[in-house]
Amino acid sequence: MKILNLYAGIGGNRKLWGDEHEITAVEIDPEIAKIYQDHFPKDKVIIADAHQYLLDHFKEYDFIWSSPPCPSHSRMRLNHKKKIYPNMDLYQEIIFLKHVFKGKWLVENVISYYKPLIKPQKIGRHYFWSNFDIKPIEVKSINVAKTTKEELSKYHEIPITKRQYLRNCVNPKIGEYILNCKVKNDTSK
Repeated sequence: MKILNLYAGIGGNRKLWGDEHEITAVEIDPEIAKIYQDHFPKDKVIIADAHQYLLDHFKEYDFIWSSPPCPSHSRMRLNHKKKIYPNMDLYQEIIFLKHVFKGKWLVENVISYYKPLIKPQKIGRHYFWSNFDIKPIEVKSINVAKTTKEELSKYHEIPITKRQYLRNCVNPKIGEYILNCKVKNDTSK
C-alpha cells in the first residue's frame, strides 16, 4: 500500500506501521524531518509544505494520513496572550479529501476550543475525520501540558527528543489501531 503521511513530525503515528508499506512522509522543518528519517530510514522523506504537497500528489497514494498543525485550534490557545485565527487548512483538507480523493484518508488534530465545523470522532486527546469506520477505543490519556520530556518519551515509546516534538505526537498505538481499521475496512468489502 502506498501511504502519504502529511505533517509527519517525528513519526509518532507511523511508529508501529511496520515496513511492508511504501511510505512518503512530508515535513516542512528540516530538523524534524531528519529525526523522522533516522527513525524510519526506508520511508521517503520530503521537506516541503504538506498542504501544497497534498494538492499536487494526492492521486499517487492509496491511503493519506494528515495531521495539520494544531496550535491555532488547541484549547491551550485560549490562555495565550497573543490571539490568532484558527488555521483553516484543517477543514480545507477534510473537504478536499472527502470530495476529491478516491482512496482512504484520515485527518487528525487536537480537541479544539470551539465546536468543530465538521463532526469528528474522538480518541484520547485527538479528533479524527476519515472516510472509513474507526471503532471507539480507550487509550491511556496524558496531560501533555504538565508532563516532562521523559514522561512523554515513555508514553509515546519514542527516544527522547525535544519536548515540543513529543507533545505534537499521536500515540503510536493509536496510529497502529487506525491503520489496522483502514486495512480491515479494505478487506471487509
